[in-house]
Amino acid sequence: MRHAPYLAAARFDHVMGDPADDGRLFSYARCGALDDREEFPLEICRELDLLGLPRQYVPRAHGGELHSYEQVLQLMRAVARRDLTVAIAHGKTFLGAVSVWVGGSADQAADLGARVAGGDVVSWGLTEREHGSDLLAGEVTARHDAGGYRVDGEKWLINNASRGQLICLLARTGEASGPRGFSLLMIDKQQLDRTAHRPLPGVRLHGIRGADISGVAFTDAPVPASALIGAEGSGTETVLKSLQMTRTLCASLSLGAADHALALATGYALDRRAYGDRLIDLPQTRRLLAQSYADLLLAEATSLVAGRAIHSLTGELATISAVTKYFVPTLVDQVIARLSTVMGARSLLVGDTYEHGRFQKLQRDHRIVGIFDGNTVVNLHSLINHFPLLARKLGREAVDQEGLATASTLTATLPDFDRDRLSLLPRGGCSVVQALSAGAREVAGLAALGEVPASLGRRADLVRAVAADLAEELAGYRPTAVDVPASAFDLAERYATCFAASAAIHLWLRNRKASAAGEGDGSAGEALWEQGLWLEAALARVLERLRPGRPDGSDDVLERLVPTLITKHESGELPSLLYYPLKGSA
Repeated sequence: MRHAPYLAAARFDHVMGDPADDGRLFSYARCGALDDREEFPLEICRELDLLGLPRQYVPRAHGGELHSYEQVLQLMRAVARRDLTVAIAHGKTFLGAVSVWVGGSADQAADLGARVAGGDVVSWGLTEREHGSDLLAGEVTARHDAGGYRVDGEKWLINNASRGQLICLLARTGEASGPRGFSLLMIDKQQLDRTAHRPLPGVRLHGIRGADISGVAFTDAPVPASALIGAEGSGTETVLKSLQMTRTLCASLSLGAADHALALATGYALDRRAYGDRLIDLPQTRRLLAQSYADLLLAEATSLVAGRAIHSLTGELATISAVTKYFVPTLVDQVIARLSTVMGARSLLVGDTYEHGRFQKLQRDHRIVGIFDGNTVVNLHSLINHFPLLARKLGREAVDQEGLATASTLTATLPDFDRDRLSLLPRGGCSVVQALSAGAREVAGLAALGEVPASLGRRADLVRAVAADLAEELAGYRPTAVDVPASAFDLAERYATCFAASAAIHLWLRNRKASAAGEGDGSAGEALWEQGLWLEAALARVLERLRPGRPDGSDDVLERLVPTLITKHESGELPSLLYYPLKGSA
């Protein structure tokens, strides 16, 4: 199936040039050398500016070219597939600017949009050295002064804190200790006297070694009143709503890393011989590759639906974003670790010894994705806090049918993003999870009619049974005032896995005919869609997570994935759910 955001990303991939060409600016060789030197990828970021990527961070309403957040996700996936350091360094401007798209005035959004499109770098000053994710403990202050504010204090572990011209700063503007005591200011550091701010030293990192992860200190810095984003005291709310966007789009970083790791491992397995056979022909190697491919397709389906849900299920993003930010990076960490087994010692080599040290670099780099914009525990805790509301809606199987259909039907036109629909509470629950049982019944019905394999119907029935158990356990959960039991985190993990299962089911159901019919273009994708091969493999992986120690004979369906993986790899097509040519034009 030819899907516009994928084709746009493929075209951008093409204009960035072949990363395997050592003479290209944005090449694997250059990225590896920069990492060895712990050097910021300045020239590459400038190249992305010239290619127009910053304009994709700015919504059309504010003068940019952001048509849909689904397209941003695929573009950043393309950059991350080459190098996570570059993707994180360049993409941070979107994260820094999004609070203005969510809470700023039309004039502020237009002004910032012009600056971002012109290449200005924006950082997001949320965290502090002593408080980490506890934003309400922040000590940076913005005191009222004639015509504006005086800002004092330090923000630390901030991406592009030193290189950014602008910083979106969360500061304490009130005496109250609660969320209404904080406001957001968009501070133009170029307008400040040098005595009013200073960069804090960059920190050395295990991964993304060349990124500018540092801090900034303000000393009685004069900031005009026009820097205030939204109403005074609305800073925490705007940040939490903005995080719903950024947490969802962080999936692009993980997908790009998984694409890169799977390509390296597949190529190595095809070229390497062991015990007289190609590595790819050994049963254990095929199983590891197939498991990883199935997991990548599951992560991709989850991200696809979540990215489109920004537009069509906006009021449910409090749950969707937390699920996506937990599930996708966690799954991809496991994929990369598994593929390192396929690569063996070559997964650890650095420099020019083997593939410019690409595997060990991406493995190090990706570990930080789970920490960005709220770590794993923060996101699971967010789900736990919403359990009473989610339980009620899940028990009723209440679904926003139109919103879910738009999120999962790739031919459906996405509505314009409406920031006013963002909510701190998912009052409608989570339609994707609440539609899991209905979707599983539909798949099982197709199997009963003989339209898809009986094994797919059986797995759908097993997933439906798991969903019923989840609903029962959620209904019986009683919140605790202080210590959250470990069982609650386990329940949250299972809820997130059910979201992924439902996203995969509804994506396949709503697109299976169009995808199977549209693959007469030489793509290897028909086998994935027509008989539900990718869905069955994804559900097999879901069941392994939800029913550990209870094998359901997944080896057969996973083995059937391997020829498609090989065909896509050898034909220069991304091993994705949808058509994505890596060579030539799209």
